[in-house]
Parts: sequence; structure tokens; C-alpha cells
Amino acid sequence: MNIHTHKYKCFECGKCFQGNRRLADHKRRHSGEKPFECAVCSKRFTTSRELAQHSRIHSGEKPFKCHVCDKAFSQSGRLHRHVREHTGEKPYNCSLCNRDFNDFGNLKSHERHVHSNRRPYDCRYCGKLFKSSVELKRHVHIHTGAKPYSCRHCSDCFTWDHQLKTHLLKSHNEGTWFTCHECQKKFSCNGHLKNHLLRHGSVKPYDCRYCGKLFKRRCDLKSHVRIHTGAKPYSCRHCSDRFTWRHQLKTHLLKSHNEGTWFTCHKCQKKFSCNGHLKNHLLRHGSVKPYVCIECPKCFYTAGELKYHQPIHSDVKPFCCGLCGKDFKRQCNVKKHFERCSEDLGLAAH
Repeated sequence: MNIHTHKYKCFECGKCFQGNRRLADHKRRHSGEKPFECAVCSKRFTTSRELAQHSRIHSGEKPFKCHVCDKAFSQSGRLHRHVREHTGEKPYNCSLCNRDFNDFGNLKSHERHVHSNRRPYDCRYCGKLFKSSVELKRHVHIHTGAKPYSCRHCSDCFTWDHQLKTHLLKSHNEGTWFTCHECQKKFSCNGHLKNHLLRHGSVKPYDCRYCGKLFKRRCDLKSHVRIHTGAKPYSCRHCSDRFTWRHQLKTHLLKSHNEGTWFTCHKCQKKFSCNGHLKNHLLRHGSVKPYVCIECPKCFYTAGELKYHQPIHSDVKPFCCGLCGKDFKRQCNVKKHFERCSEDLGLAAH
């Protein structure tokens, strides 16, 4: 009856609540007040409930357990979303394309990314625009170097939550791996497994508007488009230098500003900015070249090297300059050409 009589009503937005306590919690969202502080990391929250949920990150408590697979969660909402993966229930429907979703957040994300071009969130470091505050928050880590995810077992800290999950699984045997049924490759996050499974499929729904090349994932298309546009979304927070790829920024920070950690080869002491580059390098100390070209007897250490070699046997030129339309066989060639082409046209890449 209190709801119907508007006894506990917010006069700023008109929303009504069952009790005065919930109204007080709601009012703090308008004022921005965050009186509840975490004793471990000093992060502040609007309500005591949010603080209690956050505290489980440090304690490792997961009181909500799935009755189907026994997976445990720190929040009841996450358990409810997880259960829908077993039942197949998708109660949230997009009114524009009739696509169904098992989570309300996924529906809102779909509407923003597919049916809207609005990007209301801008980065104060480089001006890049984003469709959600979560995307902006993740992007800012590139500039600040922040590592908000800390391991409760050791002193290691990480920029992304999936890096912490992987660390807990590998170093402390905590958590559950998600395994690909096709190749048995393991992942720390279900989302990474889903992206990986696309590689086993043949459908490529994302096409490049510059050259028509098809991709299985939206993120692969997004990275590819930079070849045509010359975009450099990764900027150094210490100087004005900008980079096309994240590993280029990491190398720059290590070489120019002595920030970060090198990955060193134990055999020849060569240093790398990324662990993946070190792994590829270590293959060169071995004698096995498992990747063989089907057109010629040449062999390679990595799948990337084989892929780079294959255009020699084809006339296909999948890379196109977005300024003059010239086609190229290799990505590196179109990147070099684009820089010269933009200078000739007076459009130096920013």
C-alpha cells in the first residue's frame, strides 16, 4: 500500500520504494554519495549491499550454488543468469529485431551496439568515444596502467579480470576451466570459449566495408579496419606517441619509459614485451616446424608464418588502401602504403 500511496517517493525522478531505507539508498545515486568503504582496497559504494557483494571478491566466498553443475557464485543475480544457460530460457526480447536474450544487460548491450550509433562516453586522454561506461572504463586502463584486480594468494595484480582468473587457475588451481569440445583447448572465461568456438565454424557474418573481407568475430573486423583507416587508438600517457596495436604501446612503455616487465628468453636472453611473442620465439630454438605449406614443401614454426607465406601462391589481394583504393597481398604493405598515401594527400594520421 505504501507503493500505491507513494509514501516513499523520490522527488527527483518519481520512483517509488517499499521502505524509507531503500529510498535513502536510491537518493545517494542522485547525489553521488558513497559512504560504504571496503576495508581491504578502500573502494567506496553507495549501499551496504553493494559493499557486501564486493567483499566476497576478497574473501572468495561464493554462497550461491547451481543445482545442475555445482558451480558457485558470489551474487544471486549471477546464479540466476547462469541457470538460464541450462534451461535455455531467454526472457528478454529485442523489440527491433525480435532476438531473445537470457540477460537484461545483454539485451541493452545488443541495442546499443547493433541498433544505435550513440557513443556518449568519451576518453579524457585521447577523446575516443564509447557506447557504454564499462567499455570506457576498460579502455582507460590502457592510458593509466591501472591494475585493479589483485590476487588474494600472492602480490600479483592484473589489468583485466580474465587475467586474474587465468592466474588463479594456473598458479593456485582455483576455479574451473572451460574446455573446447573440438580441440580440448582450455579457457578461464566462458566468453573466451564462445569466441574460440567461432573459429571452428565456417560462418563469417562480419564484412569489411573497405575491401569486403569477411570475419567470424566483430573484434577481428574492428582490428582489421585499422589497416584501412590508419587509426591509432592506443596513446602513451607519458608523451604524445600513439599506436595502432596494444603490443606496440607496451613495447614503447618498456623502451622509452621503463614501465612494465620484459619477458626474457632463458636460452638467448632476448627480451619481448608480450608473453605470446616469447612463446613463438622459443619455438625457433627447437628443430620442429609443424606447419607445412600445401602448395610447396616449405615448413614453418607458427601458423602465423604459414599464413603470411600462403599469399605467394595466390593472386588474391585482400588488403585495400582506404584512401586510394590500391590493393595489396599483405597487411604490412598496405600499412606502409597508407602512411605514404596520407602524407601525399596531406592527411597525416593522428
